[in-house]
Amino acid sequence: MIMANAANVSINNLNIRLGTNQVVAGLNLEVEPGEFLVLLGPSGCGKSTLLHTIAGLIDVESGNISIGQEDMTWADPKDRRIALVFQSYALYPTMNVERNLSFALRVHGVDKQEIERRVTRAADMLQLGPLLRRKPAQLSGGQRQRVAIGRALVREADVFLFDEPLSNLDAKLRTELRRELKQLHQNLGATMIYVTHDQVEAMTLASRIAVMRSGMIQQIGTPAEVYERPANLFVATFLGSPPMNLLTGTLERDGQAVRFTGGHLACDVSHYTFRMPPMPGTPCVLGVRPEHMRVDPAGPHDARVALVEPMGNHRIVWLDYHGVSLAIVDRGRQPIALDETLRFSFDGEHVSLFDEESGQRI
Repeated sequence: MIMANAANVSINNLNIRLGTNQVVAGLNLEVEPGEFLVLLGPSGCGKSTLLHTIAGLIDVESGNISIGQEDMTWADPKDRRIALVFQSYALYPTMNVERNLSFALRVHGVDKQEIERRVTRAADMLQLGPLLRRKPAQLSGGQRQRVAIGRALVREADVFLFDEPLSNLDAKLRTELRRELKQLHQNLGATMIYVTHDQVEAMTLASRIAVMRSGMIQQIGTPAEVYERPANLFVATFLGSPPMNLLTGTLERDGQAVRFTGGHLACDVSHYTFRMPPMPGTPCVLGVRPEHMRVDPAGPHDARVALVEPMGNHRIVWLDYHGVSLAIVDRGRQPIALDETLRFSFDGEHVSLFDEESGQRI
């Protein structure tokens, strides 16, 4: 379901400079109506700056931003038909929840019956009904963030912007509110752009993820696409916990067969979908996710156990493989001792290959 007023966001050749610092350079991005797009990246990569620029809080150096087919590059924030939820709740401490929710509508002279309709709707969606007479000091952190989200919802905006709204909450509350936000998007069908450095939030919430680094989008795609087919080494190692295991080596051809050879390891990668046929001797990096590696008594490779991390329904086994650290997600129950020699295997059909020099996917 897409809201009648859900709008697309189109960003073309955007440059943002703060002082002498070029924060965003030549960025292009298309957000579809009703999409939940997550901007994911490490601190300082420009994701919050980009969001604040879409909101009109930061001026662009060049390029343009359109919302709902209308150029909003230089429009005032109040004219952009957006609603922004910040990391901090920013509630009015002397007003109760109902007054916090309705404040912006009252300032803009919205009819009382319309205000009541919108506040009731937002309160029902966010389970705030019993809290409407309480003040912020009487609320938990999760309840305050619900009010902040509700204050955005009553705006009935074309685009909702979220700037790391869950980062101040504890782990349990983050999980609960993440689920509620996902349900909220499904119910509303609104266009949402969400900034986070938390890959779990990104993977669980997003229709598509845009992975950012140094003011540039490294890859954009569905969570499955970005996770399973990372465009470069940065994306491969930023997404995933533990991150993708990496081994350096070369590619060799034997007729139609292609093999990766690196130090003590050789692997058939003939089934890999290459962007172009590799030249013999091509230096590359082989990547394999920890869940695609197996503790295997009959496996062709062996390594020393460096660490075992119990995780409840599974454990992470860290191996020292000739000086390279490798992680295996293991669901077995047999005891594993530190410093023992463990045999392992992995499927060559579930690997990624990257150019050693550029870091780009081959």
